[in-house]
Amino acid sequence: MASRPKRRPRFLTVRRASYLSPHMIRVTFAGPELEGFPEGHEGANCKLVLPREGESREAFEAWFAPDGPEERVHAVRTYTIRAFRPESLELDIDFVAHGEEGPATCWAQRAQEGSFLGLLGPGPAKITDFYADWYLVAADLSALPIAEATLEAMPADAHGVAVFEVPSTEDIRSITAPKGIEVNWLVHEDVHTPSSAQVELIRALEWPSGTVQTCIAGESSVIRSLRDYLHNERSVPKKDTYISGYWKIGLVEDQHQQMKRAEAAAVQA
Repeated sequence: MASRPKRRPRFLTVRRASYLSPHMIRVTFAGPELEGFPEGHEGANCKLVLPREGESREAFEAWFAPDGPEERVHAVRTYTIRAFRPESLELDIDFVAHGEEGPATCWAQRAQEGSFLGLLGPGPAKITDFYADWYLVAADLSALPIAEATLEAMPADAHGVAVFEVPSTEDIRSITAPKGIEVNWLVHEDVHTPSSAQVELIRALEWPSGTVQTCIAGESSVIRSLRDYLHNERSVPKKDTYISGYWKIGLVEDQHQQMKRAEAAAVQA
């Protein structure tokens, strides 16, 4: 059995939870537990430690006491900081709603005022410097939080293209972006089958001159194709590209993370 996190998580309390669209839930946490939470980390990763079904907060927190047990019995999943409002001590995290397929989804679909979980992090923000002549943003539903946070942080005069792929037309919603960003929506209903729509649209773009900076994340096979296109065919420098596989069809997060580590080791070998 895996060991419990070496650090004690920050225990967060839900203020409200609501559906942004049929497949996206925004959970807002609030309270004194967020005192001292770092600002400017929208789009950064964090680890959520999820209570077991029916577990009390007292019992959940007891697992992380200094003299608590060593084994890990709680699911841990990677999510994105969507927004933090220090003046009200509110933190937003968006969850994909896809039935009963994962512990985080199940938790979010049942979340209500007073629900709780543990948070580790956040890590560093992914994109902190905007210097390009043109921007390319691409995301499926799992990566919409980092894509939206990146668009909101861009200079007002930014130009480029954003491509969002969602499982239904009802998941298409208003996105805050600079006026110079052309927003495209694609619908891929069966998320359990590979999609080529993002790759095809991006390949068909009239490629601009100047520096191109990217924020791209989503399903692993799509990311692999886009990474090959950007780095090998378009010769976009790696320093200008944030591009990351967030999940892979048929794998749970732990399996996908193992796959990514193995691939990274193979590249370095």
